[in-house]
Amino acid sequence: MINPRATYDREFSEIQEDIIRLGGLVDQAIARSIECLEKRDQGMANQIIADDEAINDLRFALEEECLRLIARQQPAASDLRAVLSALSIVPDMERMADHASGIAKTVLRMGDEPLVKPLIDIPRMALTVREMLRDSLRAFVQRDAGAANAIAQRDTEVDLLYKAVFDELIEIMARDPSSVTRATYLLWCGHNLERIGDRVTNIAERIVFMTTGNMKELNR
Repeated sequence: MINPRATYDREFSEIQEDIIRLGGLVDQAIARSIECLEKRDQGMANQIIADDEAINDLRFALEEECLRLIARQQPAASDLRAVLSALSIVPDMERMADHASGIAKTVLRMGDEPLVKPLIDIPRMALTVREMLRDSLRAFVQRDAGAANAIAQRDTEVDLLYKAVFDELIEIMARDPSSVTRATYLLWCGHNLERIGDRVTNIAERIVFMTTGNMKELNR
């Protein structure tokens, strides 16, 4: 006799594993986007852009898995919240990869032009959002609303780093108008990382919803 509970648990466990795999690909894309920026490696930038297609494919496959699970198992209460949260988390992660790809595209635009400033806060932003992403996936698997709240608060760190980047680049542009284009390139890179932090916060909000049933904005 088929046990519906066991079937749901098995199928949702497979979805969780694929979400973790997607998260690993996104984490790698972010790391490589900063590496190609630091090295000005256009070959790596092109590869990041090309690899984004596999992330897109996995995103759509996961969404289909979630919809099939809802149709087959008709989950309710916390089970339904878990599947709906997964449906929301997956596109946010796919968009993070798009932001990493955006950094790679900026590297291609930069060509061989020298940087207007050393890369200090931008790599720090990347390290922080990668930590937030990994911690959010752990909180998702462990159903840890407290950890999700703490992760969302870290977005303030990302925002402050971005403000420091923004302010410094505006000052550089004011002093030397010829640097505007090169400074703008770095602003784009910082903005992509700031948006990744916002998307991790979205994931944290879904984890809170999944575990408590409360839908609320974190880290206003």
